[in-house]
Amino acid sequence: MEDLLREYLPILVFLGIAIALGLVLILAAVLVAVRNPDPEKVSAYECGFNAFDDARMKFDVRFYLVSILFIIFDLEVAFLFPWAVAFKDISMVGFWSMMVFLGVLTVGFAYEWRKGALEWE
Repeated sequence: MEDLLREYLPILVFLGIAIALGLVLILAAVLVAVRNPDPEKVSAYECGFNAFDDARMKFDVRFYLVSILFIIFDLEVAFLFPWAVAFKDISMVGFWSMMVFLGVLTVGFAYEWRKGALEWE
């Protein structure tokens, strides 16, 4: 039993410190938080419209386009990380399949750039 406690003691200490730090940070945020934010703080930020307006109002399509482009290129990075980590164990088929994948994404990026989807007016 003593060996088991000695092996798990660092984990328990780390868990205790993490819980204590989390509680301290939450309590500090409650104590220091601004109770009456200024109008600039509660104004429309990235969505382009006020948060408490009519839900059936028209929405600019450019916001959807930017979010879709972000998802596409974020997924590229999500596929690229494991490939780069396992690069030394990948065969030539794995290498060229990733080059085709990156080529398709590069062509898509060039197309979006040429169409002006990345320009914000």
